[in-house]
Amino acid sequence: MPEKFDPQALSDFARYNGFHYDNIDPVNLAKDVLVDMERGLDGKPSSLLMIPTYVSPAAKVTPGKTVIALDAGGTNLRAALVRFDENGKAVTGESLKAAMPGSKGRIGADAFFDEIAAVTAPLIEKSKEPIAGIGFCFSYSMEITKEADGILLYFSKEVDAPEVIGKAIGKGLKDALARRKVKTPERVVLLNDTAATLLSGLSEIPAGAGLITGADHYGAAAGPVIGLILGTGFNTAYPETKIPKIGFDSAGSQIVVCESGNFAHRYMGPLDHEYDKTTISPGAYTLEKAAAGGYLGPLTFHFLKQAVRDGLIKFRRSDEFLSWPGLQTKDLDGFQHAPLAMEGPVGSLFGKDEMAAAAGFCYLTSIVTERGAMLSAAVVAGAAQRINAGFDPFSPLRIAVEGTTFMVYKGMRTSLESWLHIMLNTGKPRSYCITPVEQASLFGAAVAALSE
Repeated sequence: MPEKFDPQALSDFARYNGFHYDNIDPVNLAKDVLVDMERGLDGKPSSLLMIPTYVSPAAKVTPGKTVIALDAGGTNLRAALVRFDENGKAVTGESLKAAMPGSKGRIGADAFFDEIAAVTAPLIEKSKEPIAGIGFCFSYSMEITKEADGILLYFSKEVDAPEVIGKAIGKGLKDALARRKVKTPERVVLLNDTAATLLSGLSEIPAGAGLITGADHYGAAAGPVIGLILGTGFNTAYPETKIPKIGFDSAGSQIVVCESGNFAHRYMGPLDHEYDKTTISPGAYTLEKAAAGGYLGPLTFHFLKQAVRDGLIKFRRSDEFLSWPGLQTKDLDGFQHAPLAMEGPVGSLFGKDEMAAAAGFCYLTSIVTERGAMLSAAVVAGAAQRINAGFDPFSPLRIAVEGTTFMVYKGMRTSLESWLHIMLNTGKPRSYCITPVEQASLFGAAVAALSE
């Protein structure tokens, strides 16, 4: 007789092993995030580093300006001329692309910067208008200086350029352009992809997005922007007016990158701890391991295997499943989007009389996703509470999002938005919109070039 689908037993399994979302109070979770944020800003021990960027989130981009935007963080280096039209919208002009320096073999410091200058200089020379600045989204570990330059701490993603470590990226580019005798804009601003996403939101998300349509005869002020990365990794950034650890206290603000993938939430169960020990960074990136695309598949795989071992999910090819070396997030996501098709590495495991087992896989996976979405929403809610934004219905908080896990992974976006609504509307309603932004790194770099 075919096994029956038993959601109660599966839910009890998740609670017993500490990964069910109903073990967490969402409002108190957001308060936990806020406490860690404040500790990080004070320079006290905290799982949130709260990194100052010395870049101001300008309320409005100056129209008519032309800048160069650079984006380095993967296999390619991109450069583009970007002009801000009369409405302050970023319009991409001519662009160039090259392999990321150091991605095809070891390279020295001068050669590294010369290759970046090789895609930057032609755009400066071809521009019919003066270049107001260069914004450089450089998604490697940096220490940002007060001049908004970035001192490289280390490379990842197989870039082999050890001489560049410890050097100022902006200054290196300026020196390389000078060697080419190219007139260099005075301002070169370094930032990472999370800060770039926030800045892109300033330009790409209208002041009353999703809430205000038609003409604005009041001239309502634009609400602040929070940047959220939810893709392979996880991070958030927001505008901050007080950073005690660097003596910053201003009526204006600067962007702080929270490094929120490292948030040490209190809701890890025994299976979480077991999985954590199998990663290359045990004890770190606690939230990222629960929510980001780089980990969701392997983490869920760990939970599913235990459910199979415990006999909660039974199917004929279970021994084969338990012998798998791993499960990629994209394969798990493919199964969730078409679980009845019996296709892909997961869907093809089950016979036509084993629908209960397939349903059990989907059910437990949805619990893991729901918890990841709640944790993700909490860091966004913490930032919103920190800046006390969104209460004015005519100046909604804008949340700019970049990342395929948010956009594509089954259930993540709807769950995150639902938990965020609960967290931000307890006690008093807030006006906000959460909006994906395209080409966030490039457009954000363009906005950064005009920041002060």
